[in-house]
Amino acid sequence: MNSITGLPRNKNEETDRKFIEALARGLDVLRAFEPGDGFLGNLEISKRTNLPKSSISRITYTLTKLGYLTYSERLEKYQLGSGVLALGYAFVSSLGIRQIAKPLMQELANTTGTAVGLANRDRLKMIYLEYCAPVKVTTFRHEIGDRVPLATSSAGRAYLAALQEEERNYFLSYLEKKSGDNWPEIKKGIDEAISSYKENGYCYSWGDWDKDVNGVSVPFVMSQGHIFTFNAGGPAYRLSPEFCMQEVAPQLKNMVRNIEATLIRY
Repeated sequence: MNSITGLPRNKNEETDRKFIEALARGLDVLRAFEPGDGFLGNLEISKRTNLPKSSISRITYTLTKLGYLTYSERLEKYQLGSGVLALGYAFVSSLGIRQIAKPLMQELANTTGTAVGLANRDRLKMIYLEYCAPVKVTTFRHEIGDRVPLATSSAGRAYLAALQEEERNYFLSYLEKKSGDNWPEIKKGIDEAISSYKENGYCYSWGDWDKDVNGVSVPFVMSQGHIFTFNAGGPAYRLSPEFCMQEVAPQLKNMVRNIEATLIRY
């Protein structure tokens, strides 16, 4: 098993007698659905999970019976059901950091004209747990549950920067295997962002995960060691790297310090 939880499973991993493979496969099927997918067929799910289609059909049938998937007879495909929504809502609503952070995030979004997000790691991506957009800006809007890459987004790089070196190296070795020939360029961006965090207290991404998006991020490490990241960014044509570094980053760091101080009092 992976020494760090929550990473994609390696099919060649040593068997753990406590590990329930059937349960893991069911959760892999639920993870195959991404924001905006709508309906997926068994073949599509099989390709995304690398599981046999014969296994997928039994898993999707079971998940439908339990309410975690719904089935369209017309399309002969599945979509996420209310059971998954209930689980996600229970998790997000239990996060005290989200309730404390949201008004400060909205204030920062309005002041800087950036989209401000709170994210957590989900395997090799960062998933938004909260998101605030400027009141008068309609472009570049994310939703809670949207994901961005761990390696190329500012949010993901802030997460990597906050890790202990041994843990970070573990992630980097995993990302290297997934990145192929693109790894040298990706690794350079990660290294530069981590250096920025050590020197300036924030990480950045200038069009690395999306050529039209610039952003800065700051990690937030809870007392239990759990890592969240706060990011602020938006369209590159409106938010130059200079503006992000000189105007946005200082305010983002100050916001995170205020959230930390508030959480300590509770």
